Amino acid sequence: MDIEEIRRFCLSFPHATEDVKWGNDLTFTVGKKMFAVTGLETAENISLSFKCTPEKFAELTEKAGIVPAHYVARYHWVTVQKLDALKTDELKSLIKQSYEMVWEKLPKKLKNNLNS
Repeated sequence: MDIEEIRRFCLSFPHATEDVKWGNDLTFTVGKKMFAVTGLETAENISLSFKCTPEKFAELTEKAGIVPAHYVARYHWVTVQKLDALKTDELKSLIKQSYEMVWEKLPKKLKNNLNS
């Protein structure tokens, strides 16, 4: 996956938006809560961070090229330093799970407002 494929995939989820934060990070959010982040600086060396379950966090951080995400590892975020560390289907599944976990934690009122 390249950055444009990541962007299209993340924005395909209901109510997903994008924003550039911290000067060079493309963030994907739902209800103003992040579910994925990628850097914009180096097109040839794309990394991607996202939220996962505690079990998946432990499993993924055992793989080469995947590390606990800076600042947010305590919330079970990982950084895939090289996207070829995972098969495309697995990466997409993990991004989707991140989106779903964040969506489920949104307040009911916010979800209702987004859906109306």
